[in-house]
Amino acid sequence: MLELANLDGFYGRSRALQSVSLSVDTGDFFSILGRNGVGKTTLLRTVLGLMSRTTGSVRLDGRELIGLPTHERACAGLGYVPQGRGILPAFTVRENLMVGTFAAQSAHGDIAEWVLELFPILKEFINRRGGNLSGGQQQQLAIARALLSQPKILLLDEPTEGIQPNIVEQIEQVLIDLNRDKGLTIVLVEQNLKFARRASNRFAILNRGSVAVDGKIAGLTDDLIHEHLVV
Repeated sequence: MLELANLDGFYGRSRALQSVSLSVDTGDFFSILGRNGVGKTTLLRTVLGLMSRTTGSVRLDGRELIGLPTHERACAGLGYVPQGRGILPAFTVRENLMVGTFAAQSAHGDIAEWVLELFPILKEFINRRGGNLSGGQQQQLAIARALLSQPKILLLDEPTEGIQPNIVEQIEQVLIDLNRDKGLTIVLVEQNLKFARRASNRFAILNRGSVAVDGKIAGLTDDLIHEHLVV
């Protein structure tokens, strides 16, 4: 589904991502782990074409994405939920959701009912401005908006950070169900190891912009966690 080969990402002249090679298979729930500042968000931004400069290869379903602008990568099938959510505060919930449909291959402007059923509060607040939602509600909106782009793969950057526990549980279960019941391929940047272990089938740990270790989730041992993740 997604193949990264010798991928470098630059902020100006500074190389923040160094020769990353990873493969995400169709139907994977793939967690990207690591301490703060090791390059997890940078990896997603590089895949999406949001860096100053990128070298290497990003292939989605066999199609090379390097050189394409971000909006074309979205249309090719990359869905993205950024850290900080990226909600348009002056837009209503409905208008935020409609933005997501513009990258879809079909049904532009149509808000699929099944997406609203994932997060019923969005249907209740459909005409409320995005800026008037709580942090947890905004995160639900950001996920729903990304799903309406009909992605082949969904990239999420710490979707449970700073959210009240009851909504965290709901978001976690929705993501697990999307992967296991609908077969959606998910790449998750996450600090919550308990969630990553429960949801994922594969993982990678980053350190200083490079892949330190990757493999099946059963290989995420306590020793690895102590070595690479414990602060």
